[in-house]
Amino acid sequence: TVMRECAEIQALAGRGLEGDRYCERRGYWTNVDECQVTLIAAEDLDAIARDLGVAVGNGEHRRNLVVRGIDLESLSGQRFRVGAAAFAFDRPRPPCSYIAALTDRRMTKALWGRGGICARVVTSGVIRRGDALSVGADVPAT
Repeated sequence: TVMRECAEIQALAGRGLEGDRYCERRGYWTNVDECQVTLIAAEDLDAIARDLGVAVGNGEHRRNLVVRGIDLESLSGQRFRVGAAAFAFDRPRPPCSYIAALTDRRMTKALWGRGGICARVVTSGVIRRGDALSVGADVPAT
């Protein structure tokens, strides 16, 4: 599946992002090791491109949301919001060797230690390009 950038997307509670291969139950890791939503730090992508010369600017990292200015690991045990959707931290998302077969043979190594996180969608809502990630009391607990 080709990754594509979206100006906005609907997050669906308990499922993932509308149109995503895992939300539609057809991803490579479906029923094995799947994530509803994956997030990665733009700073890590900048470093990968700069230091390793691995292309990550067009979604080759295969993560759903790119965020800037937050340490994603600090969200462990937290609930957070992006746009109108609420999420719960699930786990770190280390890269797999399958990603190298889809993109660049160096991608697994490039993402090691900076592969982002998995999150569960707690509350459905629209996410738009440029929406802030916030952690706080307004994020639902269920």
